Amino acid sequence: MVKSAPSILERARQIVEPEIETAVNELCPELLFPVRYHFGWQEIDGTPSSVRSGKGLRPALAILSAEAVGEPATTGALGAAAVELIHNFSLIHDDIIDGDTERRHRTTVWKAFGVNDAVISGDALHTLAFQILLLDPSPERVTASSRLAKATTLMLAGQAADMSFNDQPIVTFEDCVAMEAGKTGALLGCAASIGAVLSGAQKNQIDALDQYGQKLGIAFQAIDDILGIWGDSEITGKPAGNDLRERKKSMPVAFTLSSNTIEAEELKDIYNKQTDLNDAEIKRAKVLIEKSGGKERTQEEAQNQLSSALKALEGAEFEDKPLEELQEITVFVHERDH
Repeated sequence: MVKSAPSILERARQIVEPEIETAVNELCPELLFPVRYHFGWQEIDGTPSSVRSGKGLRPALAILSAEAVGEPATTGALGAAAVELIHNFSLIHDDIIDGDTERRHRTTVWKAFGVNDAVISGDALHTLAFQILLLDPSPERVTASSRLAKATTLMLAGQAADMSFNDQPIVTFEDCVAMEAGKTGALLGCAASIGAVLSGAQKNQIDALDQYGQKLGIAFQAIDDILGIWGDSEITGKPAGNDLRERKKSMPVAFTLSSNTIEAEELKDIYNKQTDLNDAEIKRAKVLIEKSGGKERTQEEAQNQLSSALKALEGAEFEDKPLEELQEITVFVHERDH
C-alpha cells in the first residue's frame, strides 16, 4: 500500500506547484531570487534548477480533502498553495533560529543570501499565503483564511514552546507531544481540511479531516525525531545524530531525561557539557536513549497517533478513492526514511 503514496505526492505537486510559482513570481526582484532558490527552482547563481522542494505532503492532503468530499482536486489547489507558503515561511525562519546551514542537501537561504534577506523572504511567503486566498473573498475562502491564520498561530506557539525547551533542564515526553501538536499538527490539520472548507463541505467532514491531519502531524514529528538521531545522513541530508549534536530535547531525548534512570543522569551530563559533542559522545547518547526506552516509546507514540488519525476518518462519509489515498499516506508517513 505504501508504494503508491509517492505517486499521490507527485500528482499533488503537479497541480499545486504552478499555483505556488504564480504567487511567488509576483514578488519584487529582491525577494524573488532567494524565494525561488528556496523552492528549488533556481541555483544561487540564478541558473535554473529542478531540485525537489520537500516531500509535498501538505499539498497532497489539501487536494485529497477536496476530492474526499466529492469535489475536483483543483478546488483544493489554492488552499494547498497557501498552506505550503506558510510551511515554507516557517522553514526559512526555522533555519535561521536553529543555525542550520543545509536543507535538502542545499545551502539554506540565510546562509546563501544573509539573515536579513532570509527573514524578509519568509515574511513575504507568510503574507502571500493570505493574499492569494483573499483575492476572491468568498465565504469559503474567508473561512479557509481564518482557519489557516489560527493554525499558523498555533504553529508559532509550538515553535516558541520548542525554543523554551532549551532553557529547561527537564522536558517530559508529554511536553514534547503537546508542543508538536501545535508546531506540526496544527498546520497539517489545516492542510488536510482546507480543500473540504473551500468545497463548502459539511462541518463533520471538515472536523474529521482536520483531526486526521493533526494526529498525522504528531506522528510525522515523532518519526522525524527518530530520524534526527538514527537517520541515515545520506538520505536525510543532515549529519548523523544531528539532533543530539544540537542538544535538542526531542521526544526520545525527553523520555530519557525524565525517566529517573541511570541513563538519564549520564545523558544529562552529556547534554550539560560546555564544549561541542564529539562523535563518541553522540554514539553514547544514542545507546543511552535506546537503553532507557526512548526510541521505542517514540515509535509507539507514532503508531498510536497514526491509529488515531485513521480512526478520525471514520467520523464522516467520504469518497472511496481519496479516502483510500489518505489511508495510504499514513503508511507512507510511518515508513518514511527522510
